[in-house]
Parts: sequence; structure tokens; C-alpha cells
Amino acid sequence: MNLDMVMQELESLGKERTKKIYLSNGAHEPLFGVATGHMKPIFKKTKINQPLAEELYATGNYDAMYFAGIIADPKAMTEDDYDRWMDAAYFYMLSDYVVAVTLSESDIAQEVADKWIASGEELRMSGGWSCYCWLLGNRPDSEFAEDKISAMLDMVKSRIHDAPERAKYAMNNFIYTVAVSYMPLHDQAVETAKAVGPVEVNKDKTKSKFLNASDNIQKAVDKQQLGFKRRHVRC
Repeated sequence: MNLDMVMQELESLGKERTKKIYLSNGAHEPLFGVATGHMKPIFKKTKINQPLAEELYATGNYDAMYFAGIIADPKAMTEDDYDRWMDAAYFYMLSDYVVAVTLSESDIAQEVADKWIASGEELRMSGGWSCYCWLLGNRPDSEFAEDKISAMLDMVKSRIHDAPERAKYAMNNFIYTVAVSYMPLHDQAVETAKAVGPVEVNKDKTKSKFLNASDNIQKAVDKQQLGFKRRHVRC
């Protein structure tokens, strides 16, 4: 399949209701409103195809950019490629669920995510922390340096309340993910969640809310989900 054929299929799968949901979450035109699960039949036709993924991502169409992440070859992408994709990720559903997810299947994931976390830029920080969530929730514990993850928990504890908005979400999820999916530091993550307490988000809008990693960790404990690992990160 070429670019035009994929775009035509995506357009045919678009739903106005789904489009409105994406727009309310920060997407903007152009987009069709395709439910991600409905993209799987197209993937069966394209398979992994990095050149096509690049063409789709460059369209700026949200649905095409999302599908680009599904068919990308993570190990064929360089650090510059990931930076370029992040530059074009204009809201969190792209930074955290397309770019960070794709990066998490590469061999340079931690190196790039570390750089993004240190950048001070909201969506790069969000993408970096999210990448670690995808990594910890999928890869064996042995692939991570315990002292590094411990230091990252300390960083979250001291910085999360003053972090950019979307970074707060990703940092809060990092605490939860360490507690549930990285058993060597389960206890530290639980204590970090307690020390952090509720994290206020959306406080500059009419309806602020609070994130609470402790509550979500306890729910995972109650459901006996400790040690959870995904078999696959991407669709």
C-alpha cells in the first residue's frame, strides 16, 4: 500500500463521534477520527514499513501519525528521527502514545528518554517519563539499573508538584508503574506515592482534579497485579 491508499482507508474509517473525542483531548485538524482498534486490518496489509511510516507522520493528520507509530520500525530510527517525531508531536496523545511507545521498542530508548526528561519541555518530559512506563511494563526487571530507577523516583518526589501539566500525569504514572511492574523497588515506589500525595492538575482551568498514585497502586495490589508485564507495547 502507498500513502494515498492508506489515507483513503483511514478516511473511510473515520467517525464524527471519535473525531470529537480526539479534538476535545487536544487534537486538531486534519484528522478523520479513526478508533485505534480499527487500524489493525490496515496493518495486515502494510506490515512494518518505515518509509511509509515517515510519509504518514509527515502529513500532520492525527490518525495518519498514529498509524505511522504502528507500522514504524523502532530499531531503524535514530535519535535524530525520534527528536524529529517529537518536534511534530503537538499534544500528549502523540508524544506519549505514539512517539514514546515507538521509542520504547528501540535499543536507544533509555538514552533518548533520559534526554527528554532533562529537557524541561512539557511534551518531551511527558514522552520521556511515559517511555519508561512502557519499558518497565514490558521488559524484564533485569534490563534496568536499580539505582537509576531509584534516583528517578526521588526526582519525581521532589519535582512533580512543580512540573509542567502533562509531565505531572506521566510522572505520576511512573510511580505507579514502578510499584506494579518493577518489583525490586515496589516498596520505595509505595513510599514515594505516599510522600507525593495527591497531585493537582488542570488547576488553571475550570475543573481541576487530583492524581493519586497510592490509590491506583492499592487497586493493583487488591487485584493481585503486582509483577504485571505486557507481552506487547504497540498494537
